[in-house]
Amino acid sequence: MRQVLGIAAIGMLAGVAACTDYVTQSGAPPAPPTGLTYELEPSGDPTAPSGIILRWNAENDPNLSAYNVYSRADSTAPYDLRASTTSPSFHDDGKPDLQYRVTAEAQDQAESDPSASITVDERLRLPAPTALTSISLNAAIHLDWTDNAYLADPAGFWHYRIYSTSYDLDHNACGTSWSLEGTTVAPTFLVGAMANGQPRCFGISAVTIEGFESLWSPLRNDTPRPDAKSQIVFTQAGDALHSGFRFFLDANNDGQASPLELGIITTGSSPQIDFTITNVGGVLQLAPVRSNTQVQMIGTTPVTDITDIDIAPVSGYSHAAVPAQPGFGYVFQMDEGDGFYRYGALRVVALGTNYVVFDWSYQTDPGNPELLRQYPVHRVR
Repeated sequence: MRQVLGIAAIGMLAGVAACTDYVTQSGAPPAPPTGLTYELEPSGDPTAPSGIILRWNAENDPNLSAYNVYSRADSTAPYDLRASTTSPSFHDDGKPDLQYRVTAEAQDQAESDPSASITVDERLRLPAPTALTSISLNAAIHLDWTDNAYLADPAGFWHYRIYSTSYDLDHNACGTSWSLEGTTVAPTFLVGAMANGQPRCFGISAVTIEGFESLWSPLRNDTPRPDAKSQIVFTQAGDALHSGFRFFLDANNDGQASPLELGIITTGSSPQIDFTITNVGGVLQLAPVRSNTQVQMIGTTPVTDITDIDIAPVSGYSHAAVPAQPGFGYVFQMDEGDGFYRYGALRVVALGTNYVVFDWSYQTDPGNPELLRQYPVHRVR
């Protein structure tokens, strides 16, 4: 049975009102609020959410004046008044308290019994994604990770959060200023509108329907690079003016790879090209031309796409011509004399009697071997 405090009693207890669990006045109190739920706001740090949002069912009582929100930091402490609001929701900034509950207040200040309390239970947190892979694309990076967080609790899973920061290739270190790229319910994400040749570092977390954020996946760095599909280069006998290819020709000597300086098709007699197409006994070959350009075939089986080619190998390159085989991948290594190798990838799409059709990619970041992709198993939902 709840006590009603008279005017005299209120005056006597004015000095301890802040410690009072809840206060009632004369008159019939409203019904206690129902349906109290919470949603945490992830911050990137699973131990420190940026805030909590409380929601409950709106009351239709015309005598209702406000809702009072109470909280406590541990289960043995008294509840303290956090705020009063006229809406059936409340946003509390910063790390949340352990427990919350809400009362309804009438216009004459009669206060209801408290709602059922909610407990911010960190045990609901999902496991971190166990692996993260990526595809280097033109001005974009495709990310792919294991879906173990969803599989651990499909009913409690909400979404994944994708974070990125700068990456120092020389020191193999991610930056410290992370930003949120976006959220997704699928274990894949396309990061677009990126600058080619600018390395980035990525991390993934999983969030529950309550807003609990997991630890991050292993970090992954990748670098977008230009590419193109279905380029044609001829033998000199087939079309001399279109028989040479240069991945990057710095025409203005500014060290920057502009679109007009990439994928140059020109005469095969030029000493400035990376390779030409030769026909030796009816076999078309990719023949390096510049003395500082070398090539090697990747693997012993075809690749399905230019993005399937792995990181450029450290060794194994040669200035000797290699046979152009449909479906096979090749990596070119170019030494520009500044202490950094440049890498280009090529996948032969088709062969004619005197030409080769191929897809290509080129990493504009000096010394960066990212031409990379690995395929995990996808699950669509």
